[in-house]
Amino acid sequence: MPSTLKTPGVYIEEKNAFPNSVVGIPTAVPAFIGYTEKAVKSGGKSALNQPVIITSLAEYDTHFGGAIKTKYTLTEAEEGAEGDFTSGGTDYTLAAAEKTEALLYNSIRLFYENGGGAAWVISVGTYKEVADGGIQAEKLTNGIEPLVRELEPTMLLIPDALLLEHEDFTSVSKAMLQHCGYKMRNRVALLDVYEGYKQRTYDEETDVITKFREDVGSDYLDFGIGYYPWIKTTVVQNSEVNYENIDNLDKLQEALKAEVTNSSMKEEAKTAVNAEIDAVLVPEVGGTITVNEEDVTVTKEIKEKTIRTEHQKLLSMSPPYKELMKEVREKMNLLPPAPAMAGVYTMVDNTRGVWKAPANVGLASTVGAAVSITHDEQEDLNVTLSGKSVNAIRSFVGEGVKVWGARTLDGNSQDWRYINVRRTMIFLEQSIKAAAKAYVFEPNDANTWVLMKGMLSNFLNNLWKQGALAGSSPGEAFQVLVGLGETMTSNDILDGIMRITVKVAITRPAEFIVITFQQKMQES
Repeated sequence: MPSTLKTPGVYIEEKNAFPNSVVGIPTAVPAFIGYTEKAVKSGGKSALNQPVIITSLAEYDTHFGGAIKTKYTLTEAEEGAEGDFTSGGTDYTLAAAEKTEALLYNSIRLFYENGGGAAWVISVGTYKEVADGGIQAEKLTNGIEPLVRELEPTMLLIPDALLLEHEDFTSVSKAMLQHCGYKMRNRVALLDVYEGYKQRTYDEETDVITKFREDVGSDYLDFGIGYYPWIKTTVVQNSEVNYENIDNLDKLQEALKAEVTNSSMKEEAKTAVNAEIDAVLVPEVGGTITVNEEDVTVTKEIKEKTIRTEHQKLLSMSPPYKELMKEVREKMNLLPPAPAMAGVYTMVDNTRGVWKAPANVGLASTVGAAVSITHDEQEDLNVTLSGKSVNAIRSFVGEGVKVWGARTLDGNSQDWRYINVRRTMIFLEQSIKAAAKAYVFEPNDANTWVLMKGMLSNFLNNLWKQGALAGSSPGEAFQVLVGLGETMTSNDILDGIMRITVKVAITRPAEFIVITFQQKMQES
């Protein structure tokens, strides 16, 4: 309406009857940092060290490619030691060859298998760089910096840090906690135990949990969450494994031929099997191969087809080879659990809400835990003098693999002991912060205070109805205070400061359920 009325007529004035509303921010958006096959944006430009958002594994494949070709070195086991594979009466061990491992791709697969949705990915290098110089702690740490400009991520994961030397892993873990708890304060770091596939020794020098607790330091623990042990997954399929995963093929040939020599097969059969074993040495692209008594130049397609053919023949002819491929696949499927937990967080948030503890939930594409943990063994993981709680992944008979812990690393804190409390508070803080921006530069007077109080009270009341806040009434669940003499002084108003106090009673999980039984006297 015009500020002054000078012309006769009818004027219409509209007034807002309701305050602005608070829109809840997304709560389960992880950011993954690591090495990829490639890194390209939609327009074909490089995406190295730049955050790219994806919503599916197909989008990841488009921008970042597939999995690295991890190779394993086959060596004879030491006398008395248990081997991974036996052929010709000799035990052999499999160890990942240097500069051939990267965990990010399979971690992304595990994330989506467990209910993952939108995620940010930062590629700090390609597999070629891994082959040339290995995984670099500095690059992984530098990959955190671009996330400062992105407000959407609520979780941070760096699976490839587990492939570093122990000291470098420690530096990356502390950088993650500092980023989440000091720099941003709107996201949590999901951490895995270094060498978490090993059994605990309870020795200060060798125990994986003791070393992990030392690794994370003592700062920003309420923004960190740890999981142990690693898990046996099924994300890597049989079709993805062949003898190209063996670094020293000559040793493989030697082992398989020893089995043939010791077998009871006829000489003709032995000759045929040995010929197939010799065929595993396929020339590189550009070399020559004999096909139907003619020399043919090897192309990428010919090489891949030849490998597939020989692989299938060996699977049917050589039982040790079949067992070896199974062992290789199992080693590739041994993965850290944090990426699976990022998917669980997403699933629980979407179905129940961020205020539900992400525990007592089964893990998909998982057949077991690398280490079996008993009830008594979990006591030190869950409650410890240092307060650095580590959440257990446990297998239960008839129930499968479940997450059996819901604590942050700040396990001694009454405020921030539980994951859902920390994450719910982040959700409330960031949602209210975003809504309050609409009132920046508004008059710092009673009208604005009433609008702010009404907006926040409506938001919190809706959350209380959904079960996010504890209490039998809204007054028990939350309280919003704003105003002169209540939260502000006259000097605050002169300084342009509006102070709002929000008190909430966040629901906590029933971590320990105690049922008391007592005999009752017979009355009749």
